[in-house]
This record gives sequence, structure tokens and C-alpha cells, in this order.
Amino acid sequence: MSQATFTFRVDDELKRSFASVAKSLDRSGAQLLRDYMRDIVRRQGEAEEHDAWFREQVQIGLDSANAGNLMSNEDVEARFSARRAETRRRLNELP
Repeated sequence: MSQATFTFRVDDELKRSFASVAKSLDRSGAQLLRDYMRDIVRRQGEAEEHDAWFREQVQIGLDSANAGNLMSNEDVEARFSARRAETRRRLNELP
């Protein structure tokens, strides 16, 4: 893998404080910055994957609703009332 130099400016106090923290972690500032860069790239990728998944799930729901696959509020309430009752029954059976 080829290497590149990344140059930026920070104020002296921040640089001193960061170097001190890095030293206390037995790491160099460059190591910490690389770790941070990898982490932010990974988190952004995960966020983009989640966003794509979420949009797909919303579209599936919209397509289903547009196709007429709907339940009335009364049916939903009845179904979940039964589920709550079953959960309460099972909890009451616990020792």
C-alpha cells in the first residue's frame, strides 16, 4: 500500500496536549491520528450501509401498503393485546 503525507495546522497548545496524551498511551500522535481516521471512515461506511438498509425497508413497507397489504388499527390492537396477555401469562409462570 502506498503512503501519503497528511499535513494540517493546529495551535501549539493543542499539539502539546495531544502529544502528551499520545505519550501517556504509549503511542505516537501519528498512530492516534491514523487510528482516528480509520475509525471515522469505518463509522461513516456503517452509517451509509444502515441508511441504505433503512431506505430499502421503508420502500418495502411503502410498496406493501400501496399493494393493499394493510391492517386496520383494531386488528393491530387486538393482535398486540393478545401478545401482551401471553407475555404476562408467561412471566407469571416464572419461579
